[in-house]
Amino acid sequence: MRTILLTGKDGQIGWELQRTLMPLGRVVAVGKRELELTDRNAVRDMIRESRPDIIVNAAAYTAVDQAERETELALAVNAVAPGVMAEEAVRMGSLLVHYSTDYVFDGAKSEPYVESDQPNPLNAYGRSKLAGEEAIRATEVRHLIFRTSWIYGMRGNNFLRTILRLAGDRDELRVVVDQFGAPTWSRLVAEATAQLLAQWVAPRSEAMYGDIRRTYHLTASGSTSWHGFARTILARGCLLYPDLPIKARRVEAISATEYFAPVRRPGNSRLNCNALQQASGLILPDWDVCLERCLQEMPSPMTGNSQL
Repeated sequence: MRTILLTGKDGQIGWELQRTLMPLGRVVAVGKRELELTDRNAVRDMIRESRPDIIVNAAAYTAVDQAERETELALAVNAVAPGVMAEEAVRMGSLLVHYSTDYVFDGAKSEPYVESDQPNPLNAYGRSKLAGEEAIRATEVRHLIFRTSWIYGMRGNNFLRTILRLAGDRDELRVVVDQFGAPTWSRLVAEATAQLLAQWVAPRSEAMYGDIRRTYHLTASGSTSWHGFARTILARGCLLYPDLPIKARRVEAISATEYFAPVRRPGNSRLNCNALQQASGLILPDWDVCLERCLQEMPSPMTGNSQL
C-alpha cells in the first residue's frame, strides 16, 4: 500500500487533507506535537522512519505580521524544512507536494498572475514562502507546488471566522476594499489535491510520473475584495441562519492605507489557474459557490456565537 506522509495535519488545509487523501493510501498525519519543523534532524528522521511514497507538506508559518519579528522562525518552517523534505524525498524516490502563496508576488500587476510571472514578495512571510519554493526546485525531487490564496474554512484563524465573530460584537465593520483575490475554501484545495494525485500519480508507476516537477496556481474561480468577501459572508450567513447573532448592519469600505496594517500586502492577489485546469481538466468552482457550501456546514452552536 502506498504511504503518504502529511505534515501540518491540524492546519486548515491539513485537516481536510487527512480525509481526502485516505482513498489514495495509508496516511501518516503529523502536526506540531509529533514533528517540530524547526528541527532538521527530526524532519529527516520522520521521513526515514515512515518511508513515504508521497510527502504532502501542508505545514506553514502563516502569521504575516508576526513574521516581520520572527523572520528566522518563518524561514525555518517555510523554507528550510521544505528543503530538507525535498532532499529526503530524493533519497527515498518520493513525490513532494507543497503549498505556496500569492504573497510571492507584489500585487502590482493589473491582471491575474500566471506561474511564469517574476516573484517579488513585499514582506518577510512572502519571502520565506518563495525561499521554500526555491529550496525545493534546487533539488532533483519530483514535486508539485500549488500556490493558493485567501484560505478560509470553519476551523482555525481565518477571515471568515473573524468576520462572523466581529459582526456578532460590533455594530459596524471596516474592511479593506482595494485588495483583490479569490477566497479559497480549504476543502477545495484538499479535494483538488487528492483528485490530482489520483489522476496523475496513483494509476502510474514511479517511472511514469518521474518527470513531475511543476508549479501550479490553485484557487477558487472569480475574485472579489476583502470588503466584498465580508459583505457576502454576512449576507449568505444571515440568509442561511436567520437566528445568527449578527449586530453589524453596515460594512464600511476603507482603503488599505486606512487600515494601518503593519505589513504591506499585495493589492492584486488574483492567480490565473488556467494552466492547472488545462493540464488536468479540473473544474475550480467560483468562490461564492464554495462559500455557501462552507457556511452550510456551520456548527449549530455558532448560532449562540460560542464557537467563533
